[in-house]
Formats: sequence, structure tokens, C-alpha cells
Amino acid sequence: MPLRVHVCSVADVVPGEMRGFDVQGVTWPVMVTALDGNIIAFPGVCPHDDVSFVEYGVLEDRGVRCRVHGYRFDLDTGACPHMPALHLRRYKVTLVGTQIWVDLL
Repeated sequence: MPLRVHVCSVADVVPGEMRGFDVQGVTWPVMVTALDGNIIAFPGVCPHDDVSFVEYGVLEDRGVRCRVHGYRFDLDTGACPHMPALHLRRYKVTLVGTQIWVDLL
């Protein structure tokens, strides 16, 4: 059974930017961005070394790059070309009216 949580409204998401939203009970913020009209949500921490994407993440070329160690993750697939064993989890996004909800589990 998914654990669905409210993250933000559609108006809070700016295409071409990523923003972190605190969710009660979740250690790291939920990152949200819009690419080609699709809303993408993922954990606010780099899978390589628990570095905050809010502080050190850069959105570039349909991916997010961690400025600390340079690892890059494709936002379409979660794949990391630098280290195939690493994977950025993407949350399932559900729109309820103008509100964005994500499944954490």
C-alpha cells in the first residue's frame, strides 16, 4: 500500500527549476520539478553520499547533478552514468486538482 503525502501545489513548481519541499515525518525534502510539462518528484538527497540536493543539487540536461562529488542522475530513469549501481528513486506523482501528492512507498 503506498504512503501518499501532499507536497505542494502546481503553482509552487517552476518549469526548469527544482525546489525542495519539507514533508512532515520525512527526513529529507521532496524535490519537485517540471520537465516538458511533466511533474517529477524525487528524494532531496544524493544516493551517493547523503548530500542535500536543496543545497548542492543542480538541474541540468534532464538530470540532477550533485555539486559535491559530481554524480549525475537522469530524471527520466533515475540512472547514474558515473556509477550504474547507484539509482535515484523517483516518486509516483498524483495530481488532485492543483495539488501535488507523491507516493513515498
